[in-house]
Amino acid sequence: MKRKNKNKDTVVFPKSLLAPVGNFLGDQLKNLQKRKEEISNEDPFSQDSRVTDNAAPDTEADEQFGHARTTAIKNQIVRNIIQTRKALARIKIGKYGICENCGKMIDTDRLIVYPEATICVDCERKKEK
Repeated sequence: MKRKNKNKDTVVFPKSLLAPVGNFLGDQLKNLQKRKEEISNEDPFSQDSRVTDNAAPDTEADEQFGHARTTAIKNQIVRNIIQTRKALARIKIGKYGICENCGKMIDTDRLIVYPEATICVDCERKKEK
């Protein structure tokens, strides 16, 4: 379907096609939020007993490593949550599948593999350089 937009043809996906994508992304968002909470609970630094525990150096190193690991995983989950929310917002405003940088259509193969994509492959490559 094409929509006229300031003398420019913009291709948009029909709402009937976007409904399952929106449902999938909504479920994915719930799973990510649940996983974030689980990871936060696994962080050794969130344990109440840690404050009063006089741990041996090897236990302390284990806790440091566990904290670094859970922090890294949690940061990645937060990035995924943000990207998923952006994709859901773009569905809501009718801009899903349109690159937020260049305004061109995002390749459907990319959207199938990475449905939360908000930029096209070309812009992604430019961003990585």
